[in-house]
Amino acid sequence: MYSRFIDILTNINKPNILVIGDLMLDKYVWGEVKRISPEAPIPVLSVTSEDIRPGGAGCVINNLCHMGTKVYCAGTIGADAEGRQLLNQLAKLGAETSGIFEDAERPTTVKVRMMGHLQTAGRGVQQLLRVDYEKTNPVPINIEKKIIQYLDEKIPQLNVVLVSDMNKGLLSKEILKAVVSLGKRHSIPVIVDPKLGEDYTCYAGVTAVTPNRHETELATGVAIAGQESLKTAGKKLVNKLGLQCAVITIDKDGIFLYRNDENYSLIPTVPKEVSDVTGAGDVVLSVLGFVTGSGYSFEDAAAIANVAAGIEVGKIGAMPVSVQEILKELTDREQPFAHKILDIYGLSERLNQCRMKRQKVVFTNGCFDILHVGHIEYLKFSRRQGDVLVVGLNTDGSVRKLKGSNRPVVPEHERARLLAAMEDVDYVILFDEQTPDELIKKVKPDVLVKGEDWRDKGVVGSEFVESYGGKVVLAPLVEGVSTTNILSRILNSKVVYSS
Repeated sequence: MYSRFIDILTNINKPNILVIGDLMLDKYVWGEVKRISPEAPIPVLSVTSEDIRPGGAGCVINNLCHMGTKVYCAGTIGADAEGRQLLNQLAKLGAETSGIFEDAERPTTVKVRMMGHLQTAGRGVQQLLRVDYEKTNPVPINIEKKIIQYLDEKIPQLNVVLVSDMNKGLLSKEILKAVVSLGKRHSIPVIVDPKLGEDYTCYAGVTAVTPNRHETELATGVAIAGQESLKTAGKKLVNKLGLQCAVITIDKDGIFLYRNDENYSLIPTVPKEVSDVTGAGDVVLSVLGFVTGSGYSFEDAAAIANVAAGIEVGKIGAMPVSVQEILKELTDREQPFAHKILDIYGLSERLNQCRMKRQKVVFTNGCFDILHVGHIEYLKFSRRQGDVLVVGLNTDGSVRKLKGSNRPVVPEHERARLLAAMEDVDYVILFDEQTPDELIKKVKPDVLVKGEDWRDKGVVGSEFVESYGGKVVLAPLVEGVSTTNILSRILNSKVVYSS
């Protein structure tokens, strides 16, 4: 199943895409919450850092640029510092920004999110407050005309147009009418992520719309409560607006696709840990445009978009999702547990995400040749020392240097997969040295675990871990159980097995 999507993304062309919509600047204020204000029953955020990102239609542009495609932008910014910041960010991404016009009558829309590490929420990151700076009155006629002229010049050069409508005043009836007319004239598909509202007639004639569950209910009057209601809602959207298809995102239930030939499909999600749903709809729109703009079907595009959205909700804030991330997720689904087996670059990225959530990282290592009950108890003990367990696994060459030429019995790729299949193990990384000293310095764990038998020998890496306040813990051993003992029993066994 997933091999088809892997093949599509591996061989995909890079389409020319225009994104028109409400451009915003997202500002994230990060900090810690340790107390409640004495002035009011509200948390006090002690700020540690801030960052800015493209928001609104800018999220779609950001995603597409990270997918390596050529992106043209149409929209407005204010005559202010925030507008210049946003324009600079989009230009640095490689987007073509000549279709972004300055509107002196309105400020650049800015959304400020206060992100706190809450001790009472298991040290996780939680959005505490969002502050919006915006004006949503329609754009002036002179800017409307400039945008329509830009569309007239650019649309013939494109493979697809994406419309991100957040109801902030940009997408007037005249601009939408021009997008639809030009799309039809030049046979360019137009895909719309619609605003929240009851009247979608302004989108009549586009190729597809991508409303979420709530937006669909409001626009169609159909309460979404299963596949039959999705079929009813999808048919209403397609027939009323003259669409090729309706792509309805239904959060934890996946994506529902309804076509104008009355064929439909429900694409379920794979259960994922949700950190933040911000930006998931933008990722869906981006991937739909990327895949259909390269000549593939909406069915293929929606399936790949569903995978990408699952990656996005695991991130904090609206962050881009790359083709490489989607390919990795698809490959992991083809080979269960393979996503846990990482190189040092992949592991460092995952651990950075863990530390943003204030998760405690535990490290242990070993050969793990012929897994037995002692290993299981040891890994369970290790996992209980923190939130995330990383296992350093000796390669075959490393094991031979430590144990002799007749070891390991089980090759490294099989040992890695067996460890990855264990519930208590979060990540596995192979290392070729005889000791994990260099690996420990790269992982920099909060807790280092070794067996009790290392008490007198000295635990490799203990001085380094303790130098920055980390902890070394010795795990109890299951007596009489070891790979050496198991091999000895096998070799000394008198029992003869026959087929």
